[in-house]
Amino acid sequence: MNTRPPIEASHEPTVLSVAFNNDASRFSIGLNTGLCVFHTSSCTLNMSREFNGGLALVQMMGSSNYIALVGGGRSPKYPNNKVMIWDEIKGKVALEITALTPIRGVQLTRKHVAVVLQNSVRLYEFTKQPRPLATYETTDNLLGLCCLTERLLVFPGRTAGQVQVVELATENVSIIPAHTSRLQALQLSTDGELLATASEKGTIIRVFSTSSCAKIAERRRGSEFAQIYSLRFSPSGQMLACTSAKGSLHVFDVSAPGRTNLLGSSPPTQSPAAATGATANAGDASTNRWGFLSNIPFGPFQDTYSFATAKFELGDEPLGAAATESTAVLGTTRPIKGVIGWAEEECLVVVGAGQDARWERFMLTTDEGGARALVRRGWKRYLGGGS
Repeated sequence: MNTRPPIEASHEPTVLSVAFNNDASRFSIGLNTGLCVFHTSSCTLNMSREFNGGLALVQMMGSSNYIALVGGGRSPKYPNNKVMIWDEIKGKVALEITALTPIRGVQLTRKHVAVVLQNSVRLYEFTKQPRPLATYETTDNLLGLCCLTERLLVFPGRTAGQVQVVELATENVSIIPAHTSRLQALQLSTDGELLATASEKGTIIRVFSTSSCAKIAERRRGSEFAQIYSLRFSPSGQMLACTSAKGSLHVFDVSAPGRTNLLGSSPPTQSPAAATGATANAGDASTNRWGFLSNIPFGPFQDTYSFATAKFELGDEPLGAAATESTAVLGTTRPIKGVIGWAEEECLVVVGAGQDARWERFMLTTDEGGARALVRRGWKRYLGGGS
């Protein structure tokens, strides 16, 4: 075992993880020394905690005082197989959940905690003594992909490219065959009605209705393979943003031109694919948000690209201390970049981790020709650097 100290030890804080809360009003960061929470729209500090140890996962419960923590980095605060639910008001750990293997992700609501392991997702009741409710097997999920709302639990299926959608009230499980290759990203809309997915190829993004598991839209990021970093719906659900390893931020209309739907935008001109699942049910067209679209059989989709794009800061950090520390839980090869949050319907924020941890603000505008455009309106090194 190599016990030699590094030649040059950095005393600067390193951001190991970045995560937005459910409405993207705040984002939390895990440091090699503790945690911080910032207001998304202004990038001003909301709270911070010094732990004298690393946190590789920090996830807020909405805007409440509860924050899920998982240790990581070179000197972790907690073991990487434990979830610690921190109560910021009381300044102490309120409860903990222990697993047998490293934790890849965690999500929490007022009633539930979802703990993501490499090959399973475990659901617990949010109580002082967390009660196990269910365990769901998955394919390898090193990225810790999982979405949890008061109504739904969404995560990868047992087969690469599939998504499992669990209705918490009934425990019904639906299977969506979203892609033919391994999932890279998935994200629910704010109201939980829509699900966006991307595979490791990173060329196609698909949008599904969670109530029927029907494919609502298909959007093309590009023709070349690229790792998708983040997906996020706008607050209304009418737009979807995406970042990738190409260093580009894309914004898509969720629906294509041709016909107006209940969101006030247009649904696909081609037939969406109805997913096959254990309990997938199109529902009554009169009450289903997507009406008859949920019942149309599989058909081809015409390529539809983003209506606006801009470059965000990837940075040129080497695979050194920051990347090495972030691999402790997340299995990444470089500091996390390109995490998206919508501050409002026409304003996006992109946040990155690492030693060069940046916050960037983008606005959707209309150019002289009447076309929609994406413009960067400011940036900041949110750990105290310049802008």
